[in-house]
Amino acid sequence: MLVQNFEPQQNEFQKIIPRSIGSIVRGFKIGVTKWMRQNTDVYYVWQRNYYEHIIRDEQSYQRISEYIINNPAKWADDKFYKEWNSPKKN
Repeated sequence: MLVQNFEPQQNEFQKIIPRSIGSIVRGFKIGVTKWMRQNTDVYYVWQRNYYEHIIRDEQSYQRISEYIINNPAKWADDKFYKEWNSPKKN
């Protein structure tokens, strides 16, 4: 059975305003996802449930900046780096 004029249920925070940052990001993510699925073997493109923090003061900005700058140096110690670089086992 085909339902015409179906409107998905949304709350007031889920509305996408045309030409807004949210709609631009949404369009970008859709385009990248389609390209990746058509041109690579990667199906899941975006990280879900990531931690987000709103910078509200200078101290918060400094802490986050230092994390972003210094964190790549710790990559070799990360368990995922070791798994990624280990020889594949059959």
